[in-house]
Amino acid sequence: MVRSNVRFEDYAGTESCRRCHAAYVEKWLATPMHNMTRAARTAEGVQGPFDGTVFKFREDTATLTSDGGERFVTLASKRFGGGIYKVTRVIGGHHREDYAGVTVSAARADAKPMGDPTEELVLPVSWVYKTRSLRYKGFSVMVKERAGLRAGPVWNQTCIFCHNTPPYLSTVLGALSGTHGYQGEVLDPLLPSSMRAQYVVTDPKKMEEALSAESARLGGSGRTLRATMAVTRSRFRASHLVEVGIGCESCHLGSAEHVKDPERLPSLEPRSDAFAVRLAKPPAAQRAESINRVCARCHQVLFSGYDPTWEGGSRKRGPGGSHINSGEARDMMLGACATKMSCVDCHDPHAPDGVAQLRAADAATMDALCTKCHSKYAGAEALRAHSHHDPAREGARCVSCHMPKKNMSLDGDLTRYHRVGSPTDMTKVIEDRPLECALCHADKSVNDLARTMEKWWSKAYDDGSLERLYGSLDANVLLATAEKGKPHEQAVAFQVLGDAKVKEAAPVLARQLTHTYPLVRGYAKRALESIRGAPLAIDIDAPDDAIAEQVRQLR
Repeated sequence: MVRSNVRFEDYAGTESCRRCHAAYVEKWLATPMHNMTRAARTAEGVQGPFDGTVFKFREDTATLTSDGGERFVTLASKRFGGGIYKVTRVIGGHHREDYAGVTVSAARADAKPMGDPTEELVLPVSWVYKTRSLRYKGFSVMVKERAGLRAGPVWNQTCIFCHNTPPYLSTVLGALSGTHGYQGEVLDPLLPSSMRAQYVVTDPKKMEEALSAESARLGGSGRTLRATMAVTRSRFRASHLVEVGIGCESCHLGSAEHVKDPERLPSLEPRSDAFAVRLAKPPAAQRAESINRVCARCHQVLFSGYDPTWEGGSRKRGPGGSHINSGEARDMMLGACATKMSCVDCHDPHAPDGVAQLRAADAATMDALCTKCHSKYAGAEALRAHSHHDPAREGARCVSCHMPKKNMSLDGDLTRYHRVGSPTDMTKVIEDRPLECALCHADKSVNDLARTMEKWWSKAYDDGSLERLYGSLDANVLLATAEKGKPHEQAVAFQVLGDAKVKEAAPVLARQLTHTYPLVRGYAKRALESIRGAPLAIDIDAPDDAIAEQVRQLR
């Protein structure tokens, strides 16, 4: 096993793996994950319309142009003024493209950066593949309405660690010092205390040596964890990465020793003579946790700007699962199968699109992922008795109930919630909306579903708790959620009502086109379009009064 895999000099880069693992490297280089961040000048397959297309946002505009192989975004904002930015980074490539760039004086290929050329700003527009349209960049998460278009924040201070390959040491400075996290590194504080790993300095002198070397590499000086974190925050740039994009060593960690001596195997777990990461689970469960923690280095998102979580939780106080894409690994760690099941039991980490492979799998293949442990449900009649559904249909699929589609995805749809549980779980029933059975049974009332779950699975639910959530036991679960739910709950209800083409939902959906959260507003619009069977000529980026007037004209 390698002795150290956390410092910059411990890394060898993806190309060094090709000599022995050429097939894996070729597969990996073709994945959206590897190409998460690309240099704009050399990026292939950029889809954004840099042809003079103008994106209008309230009273502001962003104009996308190109010149001499360079791409530009020109902003004109009534509130924030204007600016011209040469695109330096294309971020994403699976569901959408985001962009980062530097300020220039003109949208010309020969224009020089104004100020620090390494100070790259996140630009406020995204190109969404599914809709073939531009969108305000921030509206992929639960943020409230923005006043206008402006560039920022600084890319290397906000996005660089999850979307690229930094040395592992750089990402755990906050955990080792016991301070707040830096960029994506926040997993353990968002886990129950019994699940948190311990980040322990085992040799203070060697830790000081490692910190001094890392600070010097960044052009600063720091010998303590806090000082090195400050240096990292202010000085870390793209040139300090192991490589741009997600490389082999994002997961496998530094493998320079392995490249030099193949007998020294790489490790998914950090190895250092200066510090240790001690897992909380017993050894029998640590294989699954080790793998899930690899994925959770990035897939742990519990967005800091929106407090509610699933299971009636709060990000600040006892957080439950995430409601949105990119929190899947943390959610898996919280679930019922976390001690035995890892992400790679379902997902091929090297595949160009592992999710597409899963969606294309037949029922037997999908169920086999679960019945290899839960073997008593492998037979059709046992599955019928357990699920109370036809074993040949979607209602009997294990993941339909135990990993339901109720999380907002990057393509504006719903994706599976990765905290493995049951729709009958007490916390889900009396703390969350909608009742998960309503995701398929859109016509059912609260009473219908609650009484059925009680009968079929020997449960008992408090009617008062359900009435507080939905207003009445006779209420339709989804319509009541659309009216009374928390924003993330409403998005789920909107999507399902639209998919089921529930005409009675049209009035509430129309009212939600001015929802406080633009991301949820988009779910309302798409649901209305599905019910009406035609696109809506309504600009949901317009001021609220303009949207309201457009809605009145539809009636």
